[in-house]
Amino acid sequence: MQQDPAPLTRHLRVHRVRGHTVLEFRGEIDIAAAAEIAPALDVVTARPGSLVVLDLTHVEFFDCSGLRLLYRARSRVLARDGRLLLVCDHPLTLRVLRVTGLARLLPPLPTLEAATERPGAASGSA
Repeated sequence: MQQDPAPLTRHLRVHRVRGHTVLEFRGEIDIAAAAEIAPALDVVTARPGSLVVLDLTHVEFFDCSGLRLLYRARSRVLARDGRLLLVCDHPLTLRVLRVTGLARLLPPLPTLEAATERPGAASGSA
């Protein structure tokens, strides 16, 4: 497993695992955090055929700004024939994903290992 040791921002750490680019969101993901994360997210999701994992394991709070980031990432990756996977195990964040319907489009996996070891897993194409 290859990792970049320093966070890109206080809310985002980017590293590589088994050919996937992992964007690890951290802390409280609100409008200010989303503004910090969006530029890096756009760079990663602009690559054709990219394999991207959004890891929410270290998220303590997640509002609609975070949902917009997830939906934007999904749209951009699918438009470029890539794969996007989501890692989330926090009950409140999972509830928000289910209530908004985003869990159907981007089914959450419980661990980073589950996301990077599933060769056929991809974000919902519906």
